Amino acid sequence: MKKSRGVILSVVMLPIACVAAIPFYYILVNTLKTQEQTAANPLALPTSFYLGNYVHVFQTLPIFQSFLNTLYVTVISIALMLLIGSMAAFGVLIGRGRLATIIGVVLVIAFLVPGQATLIPLYHMLAGVQLVDSLNGLIVMYACGSIFCYFLIIGYMRSLPGELFEAARIDGAGPFRIYWSVALPLIRPILVTVGVFQTMWVWNDFITPNVFINSPDKQTLVLQVYSAVGQFTTDWPAFMTLSVIVLVPMVIFFLVAQRQIVSGLVSGSVKG
Repeated sequence: MKKSRGVILSVVMLPIACVAAIPFYYILVNTLKTQEQTAANPLALPTSFYLGNYVHVFQTLPIFQSFLNTLYVTVISIALMLLIGSMAAFGVLIGRGRLATIIGVVLVIAFLVPGQATLIPLYHMLAGVQLVDSLNGLIVMYACGSIFCYFLIIGYMRSLPGELFEAARIDGAGPFRIYWSVALPLIRPILVTVGVFQTMWVWNDFITPNVFINSPDKQTLVLQVYSAVGQFTTDWPAFMTLSVIVLVPMVIFFLVAQRQIVSGLVSGSVKG
């Protein structure tokens, strides 16, 4: 029975996977063609290994600077999101008073507000503290993603035995000591899972850097992709080449981290 179920699942999922892979195949093969070959047959394999599109992109655009900008913003933002989200989840979970309840309700309301609806007031706020057109301003914006981290982490924390925190408190540990030495090691699987999801969001985000970044030397990789789109025409070879450059690091990152993602989700579902 299990074997036949696995065969049926493979028969169903393989065609779906192939259909989902068509856009990436389309983009990848056309970066290895000349514009004439792309126009003649977009879905055909390249007749020769042509790297002129990549050479052109790296020669004309500040790809390395944009990569460093994206890496800096992503690493700092994820660290802040995980720290703030886990501390908020721990504080609300062990809080006994009305304040913790109020904070939890405020976070729920904030989570329901679409991010696009707050772009204009946030722009005015960042402009007031001179953080517009700044990578640090982007980090502040992405740190608001701590709310999403909070909801996933607090769900995982609720599955942990409360006796562990009580035992640490009886031994004389303060709230921060309990958080740092007891809670953090126990929630490491969900931290990795949340970190992977948020990394893919920050790395691929277009709206936030497009609104808050103006200087070419501070652009992220996704904004470099948009640079291939003109007012009347689009440089399709450059557009697809830049798309591959942006996607490849995330594909590698996801393949490396997928085991940790599954581990975190499964661990959270069987504890307690």
